[in-house]
Amino acid sequence: MKKIYADVVGWFEQNMPVAKPELHFANPWQLLVAVILSAQCTDKRVNMVTPALFGAYPTAEAMAAATFDQVLPYIKSVSYPNSKTQHLIDAARMLVSDFGGEVPDDVQLLQKLPGVGRKTANVVTSVLWDNPVIAVDTHVFRVARRLGLSRGTTPLAVEKDLTANIPAEKRPTAHHWLILHGRYVCKALKPQCAKCGLAPFCAEYKKNHGAS
Repeated sequence: MKKIYADVVGWFEQNMPVAKPELHFANPWQLLVAVILSAQCTDKRVNMVTPALFGAYPTAEAMAAATFDQVLPYIKSVSYPNSKTQHLIDAARMLVSDFGGEVPDDVQLLQKLPGVGRKTANVVTSVLWDNPVIAVDTHVFRVARRLGLSRGTTPLAVEKDLTANIPAEKRPTAHHWLILHGRYVCKALKPQCAKCGLAPFCAEYKKNHGAS
């Protein structure tokens, strides 16, 4: 297990030394909103709706004062717009009432906010404060299992394996390595193994191509 981690991390460090989120944001409030909106939705779509949304509601206080019917039109083109509209309003109101309008830097506190689960909390704290955690979304889950970094059958199990084997200082970047690789190369339906630099290390590739 140590060898596959060393090989994969080494490859990413050489070939993708800079890996950043593709969501557009300018402050913690905007990142929190964008990550909530990105659940089961593409970053590209989220980036299309957030400029107008942030213009109308630049702070948690502004969103907290809004009504459902005022916010919905801004995000109606994202997935699950009704539930996300309510989550944004409720999260904003809790930020104002419980956290002085500021996004907390603690994973457990963040998960108290409506619409914020473990994955979202890990993303926010990792991106903003380099918290040594790895958020496991569908891309990270798929890539980690295909490569052989984890045999976990749940996001939490995969997260534990990645956390145990990737040095703390590399985890915030590793999160983006795996997401971007899953988004553009190791795709769900048509993985592009022929052009994947990780193929020599990949458990799934070796199994399908008879390599030892």
